[in-house]
Amino acid sequence: MNQVQALAADPLLTPAEVADELRIDTDSLARWAREGRIEAITLPNGHRRYRRSVVDAILAGSTPAPGA
Repeated sequence: MNQVQALAADPLLTPAEVADELRIDTDSLARWAREGRIEAITLPNGHRRYRRSVVDAILAGSTPAPGA
């Protein structure tokens, strides 16, 4: 599977989308990312994105391994 296929299978979410699903403030989400509590992908422009699989794992009550 190449990188494009991997992204299609595991879409990236914006901070607003993740914060809404987790019912937290975007500032809390940014703090979690800085602390390493949630895996974030930092884009070249400095914005963060979050993998759908990571968010789903949190909602399911488990913590995914970094890089999963």
